[in-house]
Amino acid sequence: MRIACVGAGPGGLFFAVLATRIPGVTDVTVLERAAEGAPRGWGVVFWPDLVTQVEAVDPPFAESLREFRYTWHDQVVEVDGSEVRFTASGYAMGRHLMQKLLVDRAREVGVRVEFERPIGHAADLEGYDLIVAADGVRSALRDRAPGIRTEVVEGGNRYIWLGTEKQFSSFSFPFVKSPAGWLWAHAYAFGEAGSTFIVETTEETWRALGLDTLGPDETLRLLESTFAEQLDGHKLVLQEEARGTAPWRRFATVRNSAWTDGTLALVGDAAHTTHFSVGSGTRLALEDAIALARHLEQAPTLAEALAGYGRERAEALEVTARQARSSAAWFEAVPRYVERPARDFARLLIERRRLVARRTPGLYLALHRLTTVPLLGAAINRTLAVTRTVAPRVVGPLRRRFAG
Repeated sequence: MRIACVGAGPGGLFFAVLATRIPGVTDVTVLERAAEGAPRGWGVVFWPDLVTQVEAVDPPFAESLREFRYTWHDQVVEVDGSEVRFTASGYAMGRHLMQKLLVDRAREVGVRVEFERPIGHAADLEGYDLIVAADGVRSALRDRAPGIRTEVVEGGNRYIWLGTEKQFSSFSFPFVKSPAGWLWAHAYAFGEAGSTFIVETTEETWRALGLDTLGPDETLRLLESTFAEQLDGHKLVLQEEARGTAPWRRFATVRNSAWTDGTLALVGDAAHTTHFSVGSGTRLALEDAIALARHLEQAPTLAEALAGYGRERAEALEVTARQARSSAAWFEAVPRYVERPARDFARLLIERRRLVARRTPGLYLALHRLTTVPLLGAAINRTLAVTRTVAPRVVGPLRRRFAG
C-alpha cells in the first residue's frame, strides 16, 4: 500500500510516522505546500494525557514532547486590573518546534517529506492507495470529495492571532475596557521565544474602534496601547505578512457529514475544528492519527478500516465539540457577564458550560455556591453528573429519530 499525506501539520506527520509500521505499507509520503520550517501560528497547548497516548504508540516522539515542552502554571483572569488566579498546569510548544520534531521523526522512520509541493489536481496523487487530507480548515482535497458534505459555520466575534516576546508563564485572560467596549486576550508562553497572544472582541466593538479599516501597523499599535499594562512594553507581532488590513477573522467551525470518501480520509482541522479557547486542536489531530493507523492495522480491508475510523472519531469528537461550541458561545456573550464582580466573572469563565449560556449568571453562581456546601453539594454534584451522562444518551437518539 502506498500512502500520501497532504499537509505537514501534527496530524498528517504523526500519522505518517505510525503508518510506516502497518503491515503491507511500502511507501509513505508527506506533501506540504509551504516551505520547510514555516508553519503558521505561534504556540500550541496540550496536556499530560496526550503525552501518555503518544507514548503508547511512539515512545521516541513522546520523549521529545517531554524534553522540549514548556510548562505553564495556573490560569489567571484579569478584569480591568483585578486579578483572580486558579490552580492549573499544562504544556505548550512552538508550532515551528513541533513540526521540526515530527519531520525529523518521520524522516528517521523512512517517510519521504516534501515541502513546497502544492497539490492542485487529483492527478498529482495518482498511484497512491490511500490519501490522507491533513490540509487544514480550507482543505481543497475535502472540498473536492463528493461524499463529504462540509458545513462551515463562522462565529460572531472577531479575533486576531498574534505573538509577543513577553512570556506569560500562566495561561492568562486579560479583559480591558476600551472607549468602545471590551477586548480580551488568550495568552500563554510556549517557550523562551515568547507567547501566543490572541485578541478577541465583539463585532460591535471591533467596528466601533475602526479595526475593520486599520492597517496592520496601526492595528498593532492600538492593541499594544490597549494591553500596555499586560505586555509590559513588549511589542505584538503578526504571524504572517498582512496586506491592506490586519488579518482579523471569525472562528470557523468545520463539521463534515463523513470523515472518509473512497480512499480519502480526513484528519485534523480538515475533519473538524474546535474553538481555540478549549485548546484541543493538537490533541484531536494526534488522536485522529492514532485511530486511523490502528484501524488500518487491524481491519481486513481498506474500506472497513476507513469506515471504522470515521465512526470512532465522529463519536469521540461529540463531547469536545459540544464543549467547544459552549465555550465559543460564552465568549460571544462576554458583555453579559463582564460587569459582575471580578471573582464571580472569573468563576464563570473558568467553568463556562452550556448552563452559563442558557441560564442567568446569578443562577449559575448560586448553584456553584451550593455545591461547596458539604452533603448538599455532594448531592447536587451527583445529580449533575447523572444528568450530563444520561441526557446525551436519551436526547441524542430522540433528536436523530425525529430529525429523520
